[in-house]
Amino acid sequence: QLQLVESGGGLMRPGGSLRLSCAASGFTLYDYNIGWFRQAPGKEREGVSCISRWAGNSDYADSVKGRFTISRDNSKNTVYLQIDDLKPEDTGIYACTVPFTNHHACDLKQSSYDYWGQGTQVTVSS
Repeated sequence: QLQLVESGGGLMRPGGSLRLSCAASGFTLYDYNIGWFRQAPGKEREGVSCISRWAGNSDYADSVKGRFTISRDNSKNTVYLQIDDLKPEDTGIYACTVPFTNHHACDLKQSSYDYWGQGTQVTVSS
């Protein structure tokens, strides 16, 4: 059974940091590109970061560059999203996702991804 389980979200104040985790089971995450997307109430889902299989490529949305860092721990079959300098506009449900078709480079297009986790809530408020 394929599973992606996100964790690490919470209620944070602006300027704080979080590390979100995406733990995979039922498959080897190393073999897949991984995307992180977020969605705030009333807004469209937004791709914030991705990392290609074998960690050969990564990408970030302009709004998070310099603050978000995506990484893999293959020994734990987990992908992380380190979020620094949290801003209120970072608020949303963060979900990780994998495509069934894995290309050399990842992208931040929602249509590229096929299997999604349930998400973890990040709330940034003063």
